[in-house]
Amino acid sequence: MKNYYLISILFLFCSCKNGSDLSKKNKFSSLNRAQAIQLSSELYQKYAVDLINFRAKEIENQLIELDGYKLKYHLKTFGQMPQNGWSLFISLHGGGGVDPEINERQWNRHKILYSLEQGILLTPRSPTDTWNMWHQAHIDEILNRLLQNMIAGSKINPNKVFLLGYSAGGDGVYQLAPRMADRFAAASMSAGHPNDASPLGLRNIGFSIHMGKNDSAYNRNSVAEEWEVKLKNLKIKDFKGYNHLVKIYENRGHQISHAKENYVLEKSQNGVDSSGILWMSNFSRNPFPKKVVWKQDDVTHNRFYWLKKDQPKPYELVIANIKDQVITISEATTSNIIIRLNDNMLNMDEKVRVIFMDKEIFNDYVPRREDVILNSINEYGDPESIYFGEISVSLQY
Repeated sequence: MKNYYLISILFLFCSCKNGSDLSKKNKFSSLNRAQAIQLSSELYQKYAVDLINFRAKEIENQLIELDGYKLKYHLKTFGQMPQNGWSLFISLHGGGGVDPEINERQWNRHKILYSLEQGILLTPRSPTDTWNMWHQAHIDEILNRLLQNMIAGSKINPNKVFLLGYSAGGDGVYQLAPRMADRFAAASMSAGHPNDASPLGLRNIGFSIHMGKNDSAYNRNSVAEEWEVKLKNLKIKDFKGYNHLVKIYENRGHQISHAKENYVLEKSQNGVDSSGILWMSNFSRNPFPKKVVWKQDDVTHNRFYWLKKDQPKPYELVIANIKDQVITISEATTSNIIIRLNDNMLNMDEKVRVIFMDKEIFNDYVPRREDVILNSINEYGDPESIYFGEISVSLQY
């Protein structure tokens, strides 16, 4: 994922100009816990102000332009904002490899397809009109930028961000939810197809599938049933993860978003698949889960929860967990990894051990550093996902 360098430069300049005692420390020197917490708050606030000022036009116009792609989006607000910020529901429209006019109609229809009890419904228009319009590589980068803008400028709670999509949008949910799971609390897929997606990355979020029993095009219905089995088996092996809901609707075809059933919110225009919205709303993201299953897709990411990988390769796998002061990497198909830490995960005033293949590969103190705090803010723009220190380890079998 690309960092946004101009904001980073402004951000670094502001932090260096700050006259506080914290800013006088070398950015590589060690901080205590209180200093790290204070500094992360100060730096994020500076970042947010710079971002809002620098991106004021794109935020006002509700239009993101990145690497030649343009994504416009529609916002609709429901209810009252909770004390800790709005929930955000990103809803991906259907259509796909058809004329732009058809996709435009799909987008306009999708704006009014769902209702919420509380939250902001964000309906983006796909930047392209291809069959895979919601899971090409540029989508991940645009969504990352969109989330940065919404968190900084619209008082979004980063732990209450949800992804849903219908038809071609459902294809996108199948793909985006596993590879961007660290940005979402839960995701809901309706009437889509996963293509080559893997469910492994869904370990720490809620994931629901909604499919018409008669939706046989591209074997959507049978593939949904296969994913139900996959998710059940993952849940059996790892009972603390892989929370899921699969609903196959009898006597329904592809247009499940047009049908109503009595358990849907009263006076709502929602279809049966909107039960996924109600189910998702019960989830909150844990930005620092005790266990991480990171499976790269053909579109790669260099960060996933508290793991980081420079120059990641497609389909690499890393499984790691934290217990007390010990980090165990139980499986890895890569030769190196960066582990990021903060005091929500373990006690950084004590030594940290890293175990790989039953062998201790690290046993030392991990300093809290300004540069790590700054980098994690610049990458995601997420005040709930800031790290204080990091360990770089080599994984040799």
